[in-house]
Amino acid sequence: MLSTKVKWLRDIIAPEQVGELAASREIEVARVPSSSLCLLCKGGRMLCGKLRCPIVAKAQSLAKSSLQITSPHIQGSTPPGVFVGRIGYPKVCIGPMVPPYRGDTEILDTPEFWVGKGIQEIIDYRFALIRGKVRANVYDARGGGRLLDVLQELAMGKRPVDAEAVLTRVPNKVITLSGETQPFGPSAPLRSFRTSDVSVDRRIEGAFYDRDLTAADAVVELYNDDVLVTRIQRAFSVGMFGFQKRRKLVPTRWSITAVDSILSLELIDRIKQHNTIDEYRVYYFENLDNRFVAILMPEQWSFEWIEAWFPGTTWNPDERISAPAMMGDWEPYRGRTTYPDVGGCYYSCRLAVAERLNQERRQASALVLREIHPGYILPVGVWNVRESIRRTMQQEPQKFDNFQAALGFAQTKLTIPLRKWIITSELLKRTLFQKKITEFAACASSTPI
Repeated sequence: MLSTKVKWLRDIIAPEQVGELAASREIEVARVPSSSLCLLCKGGRMLCGKLRCPIVAKAQSLAKSSLQITSPHIQGSTPPGVFVGRIGYPKVCIGPMVPPYRGDTEILDTPEFWVGKGIQEIIDYRFALIRGKVRANVYDARGGGRLLDVLQELAMGKRPVDAEAVLTRVPNKVITLSGETQPFGPSAPLRSFRTSDVSVDRRIEGAFYDRDLTAADAVVELYNDDVLVTRIQRAFSVGMFGFQKRRKLVPTRWSITAVDSILSLELIDRIKQHNTIDEYRVYYFENLDNRFVAILMPEQWSFEWIEAWFPGTTWNPDERISAPAMMGDWEPYRGRTTYPDVGGCYYSCRLAVAERLNQERRQASALVLREIHPGYILPVGVWNVRESIRRTMQQEPQKFDNFQAALGFAQTKLTIPLRKWIITSELLKRTLFQKKITEFAACASSTPI
């Protein structure tokens, strides 16, 4: 006899598919569709064997703006902005980011202010920042150096700083794109760099000079003091936290994921001490032609993040195929020990969800679904997930007494059939097809003796 959940599924899915879906909980579903190697690689791992990602190269040509840079002598107000590269690790490129104009440029390097902006606006912000590059060893953070000292002081800045960068040549007009970091604009080797006086954030300065504070503790303390996550990530990347003899430069894309991971783990430890929510909730938000749906369930903490890239989007470029490329990762109550296939977006989303639950002092199981439609023409970084999910969780949720009603409402906000989500989702299969011990207890209590 079919369970109530399976009967409900039969009403919304073709009958012959119900048994198939129920059986799939016994089979390990491939997390990476064979039709989309790009979705796993996202332009960073070169899994196709090419020396340069052709998709990113095409995207770069679309991203070029009309900004004219004719001189290697750049004068302007840095947001402040710094970067640490990853190519050649442990010898990487570091340097400042300076636009060729003065004024209030904070928005150019502060993704917290970008929700609601169009992709072209974001690209314009980033293309305006010109990078000067100098090669450094990641272990230089332990002893400092003239340029590194300046960059660390910049990373403590709380407002834009007038700066002058002299490059060895006119910077090339190429924008660097990835799914992990916000775009980076034109760059060239740096000959000299100087700034006006920096107004430092005393909270970051205190963590920098505390040589006996672990990097993770420094990140959490600054977050608790309401320092923007972007600013914590910036200081983390230039090796400003941790025991003095263990400090290292951290490539910008790695520092973003590290900070999101550290903070979300801290918040998860807190919310596990609280009671679960009392109802099923569905949150919804759209941004940059991305649809975000978050379903919270009244259970102990677990988390899943699933991305669906439609044909014609960056990591699913073949418009001839009809199916979105889908991939997800999840964690049970005790967490995960491996890096997720979906990359840094997993940790950015987890942080945003954990923030909301921590604010409420409640616990829940969270399933977050993302549909990426063709209007999302370029990857703009994991900040888009973190800030969009933050905004999603600020919306007034729809509340339901049962999971079937919640899932039915969520489906009205998505365009991919429910069956596809169930096949990809571990949490959906567990919720729909796996009996809980509470169900057996309820049946036992209702059986007459």
